[in-house]
Amino acid sequence: MKIVIIEDEIWAADLLKSLVKDYDPNIEVVQILDSVKTSVKWFNSNPAPDLALMDIQLADGISFEIFEKTLVECPVIFTTAFNEYAVKAFKVNSIDYLLKPIDPDELEAAIDKYKKIHVGTPVIPQYQIFDNLLQTLTNNYKQRFVIKVGEHIKSISIDEILYFYSLEKATYLHTAENRNYVIDYSVEQVESLVDPEKFFRINRKYLIAMNSFNDIISYSNSRLKIELLHSDDHDVIVAREKVRGFKKWLDR
Repeated sequence: MKIVIIEDEIWAADLLKSLVKDYDPNIEVVQILDSVKTSVKWFNSNPAPDLALMDIQLADGISFEIFEKTLVECPVIFTTAFNEYAVKAFKVNSIDYLLKPIDPDELEAAIDKYKKIHVGTPVIPQYQIFDNLLQTLTNNYKQRFVIKVGEHIKSISIDEILYFYSLEKATYLHTAENRNYVIDYSVEQVESLVDPEKFFRINRKYLIAMNSFNDIISYSNSRLKIELLHSDDHDVIVAREKVRGFKKWLDR
C-alpha cells in the first residue's frame, strides 16, 4: 500500500508518517508534499498512490485547488484543524475527514474504511458512495450573510449575491440590486462556506455566481475574461490554472 502525505508543517507530516507506520509498518509513504504547487506537479508526473493524507490549509492555498488543477485518482483522507470544510471535502475523493490533533484511533478507523471500500476493487474517481451523505450535508452551506449598514444590521440571502471580491484588504459582497457590502470574511473563507455548485473562485480576488456576468471572452495565454454585471473592473480574468475547472462548472 502506497501513501502520499500532503502537509505543510514538517512536524505534522512526520507525526502522520509515524502514525501510519504504527498502524502498518508495511505501508510505504512514497512522498511528503508541502504545497498546492508541488502536489500538482507530483500528481502530474507520477502514478496515483493508493491513498493520500491531505491537510486542507497549505502555505500557498487550500488543498481543494489541487483537484481543480490536476486529476487526483486516489482516495483522500483530509486532515485539518477546522471543521468548516467538511462538506466541500466530500465533493472530492474523500474517504474521511479528521480534525487535528489527529487521534491515532480515528486515523486507524479511516484507513480501515478505505480498505473496506477500495482494496480489491477498481478505483472510481469522485466516489459516488458519498452522494447520500452530500445530500444530508448540503444544508450546511451558508445561506445568508449578516452585514452592517450604518447603525442597522441587515441579512443578505445567498440568492441575492452575484459575487464576492477583495479590495484594499477588505472583502465585499455585491448584490443583484447593485449594492456592495463589507463582510467579515476573506474570499478564501467565503469559498469554503458557500455551495460550490453556485459559486466559483475564478482568481484570488473574485468568487462569482453563475448569473453574475454578461459575457465570457477568450483572452491571452489560454485565459478567459469575464464581464461582470455592474462592475467597472475591466480586468476580471479567470486564472489560467482555473480555466479547466471553470468550464466544467459552467457545463453542469
